[in-house]
Amino acid sequence: MPGYILQRLLQSMLVMLAMSALVFAGVHAIGNPIDLLISPDATQDIRAAAIAHYGLDQPLWRQYWAFLGRLAQGDLGRSLVFNIPVTELVFSRLPATLELALSAVLIGALLGIPLGMWAGYRPESPVSRLIMAISVLGFSVPTFWVGLILILTFAVNLGWLPAGNRGPTVELFGIGWSFLTWEGLRFMLLPALNLSLFKLALMIRLARAGTREVMLSDTVKFARAAGLSEWSILRHHVLRLISIPLVTVFGLEFGSTLAFAVVTETIFSWPGVGKLIIDSITSLDRPVMVGYLVLVAFLFVTLNLIVDLTYALLDPRLRRAA
Repeated sequence: MPGYILQRLLQSMLVMLAMSALVFAGVHAIGNPIDLLISPDATQDIRAAAIAHYGLDQPLWRQYWAFLGRLAQGDLGRSLVFNIPVTELVFSRLPATLELALSAVLIGALLGIPLGMWAGYRPESPVSRLIMAISVLGFSVPTFWVGLILILTFAVNLGWLPAGNRGPTVELFGIGWSFLTWEGLRFMLLPALNLSLFKLALMIRLARAGTREVMLSDTVKFARAAGLSEWSILRHHVLRLISIPLVTVFGLEFGSTLAFAVVTETIFSWPGVGKLIIDSITSLDRPVMVGYLVLVAFLFVTLNLIVDLTYALLDPRLRRAA
């Protein structure tokens, strides 16, 4: 197991190095932030001084090398617009996105897995057909449209829930969280539901396909022959055998939701990192764009590493193969 962990760590470090180079080159190929930072009426001397101040007069490879040096010390640079460290700026918005993404993935998993298992266990029943119809809607309907319908129904027409913003927060370990108060949960419910619809459909499909496959296996036949109840078979055998793909999807979906909840945060004016990156792209705030994308890459690499290590724990053959 230690050899397998070391191998996966080295692979993850190489991937991060390649991703940082691609992100840095890609962001620096888009526009010139100096055009937005200083007045068009500024003299050439002022313009040249601003370019030199931000190090933009250096060759790209030298700027990247300096970026790697700062990154090794945990410094992602300083925002050109907010004039504060990028790390501080991103982490000030991260709790809002974190609790929203976690809520959406948990809703999708806690509802999707049992519904999908039922649809796979009784595929011909009317309830199963209804569950699969819901999953088709989850894949087909655009997120922004669902968000607008939720706002129109529950906020505008019924007046039950707020239409946007984060609402009140309560400090826990020095960080403000919405889920600790009833009012905060009310603000979080609509965006979390909107964000969870695709995950719910995905979990239903995966759990249904896995359950149908496992129900035909020798494991289930032997369990039935041994006199185990259907509930015990589903809980102890089927759920365990379909857990590996579900763990993979849970990890990857949590990462993608955390990184790309842009549409939902924009519709519901949720002050998370998704809205921050949209504002940074608009203002060509390069340090924030690079820092955010590097953090997203780090998040995905870390989640993949955790998923691979979880695989190895669930399946000893992977440890022996490594």
